[in-house]
Parts: sequence; structure tokens; C-alpha cells
Amino acid sequence: MNFRSRSILFALCIIVSFIQCTQKSILPPGDPDNGGLFIPDDFEALIVTDSIEGKARHLTVDKFGTIYVNLRYSKNGEAIVILRDTTQNGKADIIERYGNIKKDSSESRGGYSTAMKIHNGYVYFSTELVVYRYKLDKKGQIVPGDPEIIMTDDHEHGQHQHIAKPIAFDNKGYMYVPFGGPSNACQVEGRTPESPGIDPCPQLEHHGGIWRFDVNKTGQTQKDGYKFATGIRSVVGLDWNPVDETLYAVVHGRDDLYRLFPNQFTPWESAMLPAEEFIRVTEGSDFGWPYCYYDQLQNKKVLAPEYGGDGKIVGRCESCDDPVIGFPGHWAPNDLMFYTGNQLPERYKNGAFITFHGSTNRGPYPQSGYFVGFVPFKDGKATGDWEVFADGFAKKDPIVSVYRAVNRPMGVTTGPDGSIYISDSNQGKIWRVMYKGHKASFGEKELAAMEQRKLVTHIKTPDKEKDNLMKDELLLGGHKLYFRYCSACHQDDGHGAGGRFPTLVHTDWVTGDKSRLIKVILQGLEGTIEVNGESFSGLMPQHSFLTDDEIAEVLTYIRTNFGNEASTIETKEVSRIRKKLKKEHNHN
Repeated sequence: MNFRSRSILFALCIIVSFIQCTQKSILPPGDPDNGGLFIPDDFEALIVTDSIEGKARHLTVDKFGTIYVNLRYSKNGEAIVILRDTTQNGKADIIERYGNIKKDSSESRGGYSTAMKIHNGYVYFSTELVVYRYKLDKKGQIVPGDPEIIMTDDHEHGQHQHIAKPIAFDNKGYMYVPFGGPSNACQVEGRTPESPGIDPCPQLEHHGGIWRFDVNKTGQTQKDGYKFATGIRSVVGLDWNPVDETLYAVVHGRDDLYRLFPNQFTPWESAMLPAEEFIRVTEGSDFGWPYCYYDQLQNKKVLAPEYGGDGKIVGRCESCDDPVIGFPGHWAPNDLMFYTGNQLPERYKNGAFITFHGSTNRGPYPQSGYFVGFVPFKDGKATGDWEVFADGFAKKDPIVSVYRAVNRPMGVTTGPDGSIYISDSNQGKIWRVMYKGHKASFGEKELAAMEQRKLVTHIKTPDKEKDNLMKDELLLGGHKLYFRYCSACHQDDGHGAGGRFPTLVHTDWVTGDKSRLIKVILQGLEGTIEVNGESFSGLMPQHSFLTDDEIAEVLTYIRTNFGNEASTIETKEVSRIRKKLKKEHNHN
């Protein structure tokens, strides 16, 4: 190398070092404890805001650094929260609630409010049933006025599940929206044990897939869209990969393998399976729901028990699309983002960040997930296994019941300087994660500590014996019935899962009117109810398949445990109400 070449190389090194030092000086300092997070070496994190009233779902950041957050709940019709940092210390000093989305008979805010993205001069967000957008001016301010309605889910939703409306945009003027499957596995009798699946499943005509819409049209319903892909049960995270110009999604797998088919699946298998899928979605893709599910332990798609499967038979699933990666069951991947920024080390460029909201139904094993993962990509393909990028949200390990998790990661997005922003749905906390090291030297050494995070209880594969939280308990009577039929939602300790499944602890719904409680078991429950000051609008399936003795046993267990001290329920009380309901049904 001659003198001129060496001089040029030296000058380039000086420039690169200057840019890196300048970048680090512009970035605000991280919190001393990194906001409570475990992150790779040379990364720093800070808490942008400790809590947002209404809690948080997905989020996005505009080119000015303004953060938009979709609210999980709203008392006065506000749709979103806008956060600004005017002091440049990384902390939000202006927090503005914005919007006038009023709930009526055709709309619901609810816990499924999801999308939050900026596209072509608009900020888009969704409630459970509607995709809206506000126009942004040149300064990034929302143009005053009511939001435009781009798409409305106009189906009947009396017992509908999986109605989140995440969105993604391609580079051809299209918007993609999933319509989740309205059941667990399209069973003839809902979630009744051994109930077969309907074949062919009629729900696939309008649900269980992803539809494509014209992003420039307002007032659309599903009939204005095009069914792009099918066989997809429940999508909460959706993103467009600009490298291979393809749509990707993260999918929640079906539930209740042990509860519905105890002779075929063990509690451990039901905790681990089926996989949560990270899928590459092309036009005409079919991922097999409800007939099939992906088993990440066997690395193959197998036939669901509702359709004659035994956990090993492949059958008709051979023709279904496989995922990019199958994650362990019930981790609840709730957001997906391909990183296109320039702040992070090169290994993260164009890779996929995924937030795992965390399981609710892994009993008798600890709940799992509750972290932000990363999947490396190159040329539009995954180049390695999943990694732990950020952990420490739950602040508990093991997580015995979901309500004990302090925070749960929900949304993930990139800021204009390449920082990563993460939202929490429990408190409405927002983190900012920044890289402060030298990108060229980042490697396995800096990732070693994060590889060890895979060994913590809420991430590792549980040991069938050692990690069984009930291994020393002899389940009998009502306790055994509760574990099998109730604990997946209401948790082993009865505290439920905030926003989804109500608590059974010290509530009049449990300790009050016996007749009402028995009717809930026999008839199920749908619509909005209030439990201890919190609203719930999910579906409680009926359990009329239980005998009168069994219902009396399990309700007595609930009323006399978890700190409850109510009277027992007798078999004759259940029998009387069952006969009364049957008589009313026949009369009608």
C-alpha cells in the first residue's frame, strides 16, 4: 500500500470514528439500570415514560421523533396517545391523549386495538373492528378533524375471537389486514372435549386469513378486499419486508390440546404445543388452520385432533405452507418489525424483531415468553435461530401466573435515528433501546450474556418433572376439574389475566349469587361485564358437558379457595337450574 492509499484509509477511519462519536453524543444517556432490561453489551435503554393511562398496544415514531401509541383502553373516546421529548433527554415531557372514537353498537375499543403505523403522510391505527387514519401536515402534526375510516370489519361478532387488526403496507398501494379465525379449531360444539372439527370449515370463507385492500380508498369492508392468504388462525403482528418485498406475520397457535383431548396429549405437550409461527405470506398461501398445526419439536405440520390427528399424522397437512420458524407454544408474538435503521450493528440490519407478550395457559408449568426476540435475515431469508434481544419486562422468574408479570412487551418500532422503541401493555410503559458501541467490533462476545437468558425459567423448555408446579400436589375433585377446565384462562391462582380473563378472587361474580354463577357454567357468557372495576368483553364458553356433580365440585372449589370464603354449591342446586334452563329453552 503506497503513501497516498494509506492516507486515504487513515482519513476514512477518522471520518467513521467521528460519525460514531457524533452519533453517540447525540443519543441521550441510558438509565443506570437500562430501564430494568437485560440487553446485549454496548446497548443502553431508557424509560421514555413510566406509564400511560389507558395502557399501550402498538406504537410508531415519526421523522421528528414524535411517538404515537395506540391505547388499549379509553374512557372518553381517545384513540391514541402522542408523546414528545422537547428537552432532548429521551424522556417524554409532553403526553397528549388524542382522538374522538366513540363506542357504539358497531364499534369497540377493547383490548384488541392494535395497528399504529405511519404511511405516505398519514398515521394509521385500528380498534377491534375499524382501521382509521389521520392526515399529517408537513410539520408532522395531525390535521384537525375526524379520522378517515379506511376499513370496517362488518361481520357479526357475538362470539368472535381473534379480532385484532394489525396492518402492513406494500410498495404498490395495498394495505393488508388479517381477519382471525373465530374459534379455536372450528369445532362442531365449540371447546367441548372430543368435539370434532367441521369439515370443510365454513369459517374460512370470511376469516382465518389475510385480506388485501386499496390503501387510497375509504369506507371499505371485507367485500372490497381480496383474500390474499388463508389457513391463519390469529395474527397480531404483521410487517412488510422491503428487502424481498414480501409480507410476513407472526401467528398465535391454537390452544387446549390437553383440556380437549386428555387421552392424546399430556399437560407438558399442551404447554409446549402447537408452535407460534413466524410466516412468510405470499399470494395464495395456505398455512392449514384449522385442519393442521405446526409442531416445532418435530419440525413439521401435523393433523389437528379435531380432524383425526394424534400428534404424529401428517395427512392433508403435507400440502400446507410451513413457517419460517416455529416458536414454543403460547408465547403470544404480538408485534413484528423488520429493522431498516442504521444505528444498530450490521447483524441486525433487515432482521426481524418480535415482541412476545407472554403465555397465559401453560399450567402446570411456568408461564413463558415476555421478551423481545430477534431473527437474523439476509436476502429475505432467516439465517439463524431466534435470539433474546431484550428481557426483564416481567421482573419475575418463574412467572407462576400471568398477573404477576409487572410488564409485558407489546409493540416494537424504529425511531428516525435507528433507536428501538418497545411498549408495554400492563402499565403503558415505553422503552428506548440504543446502541453506543463500535458497530464493527460487535459480535458473539457481546451476545454471550443474552444467550444465557435462554436458560431462565420463562424462556427455556420446561423440564417435564422438575418444572411442574403441581408435581407435589395430588389433584382431586374440584381442584382437578379447575386445573383442567378453568386454569388456562383464570390461572392456577385464580387471578386471571388483566384485560382478557377476569379474576376469581374476592369478586361478587364468584362469592355472590349462586344461580348466576351456575348459569355462567351452563350457558357460557358473552358481552361486556365488569369485575372488580375492570371491564371484560371476551367469550366464556359454556361447560354444560360437565355433570351436575362436577359443576358443584368445581364451583365449590372456586368459592372456597383463592381467599374466597363463600358457601358450597350442592349438586341439587345445579340440577334445579339446569332443568329450569332446559324448560325455558324448550318453551322458546
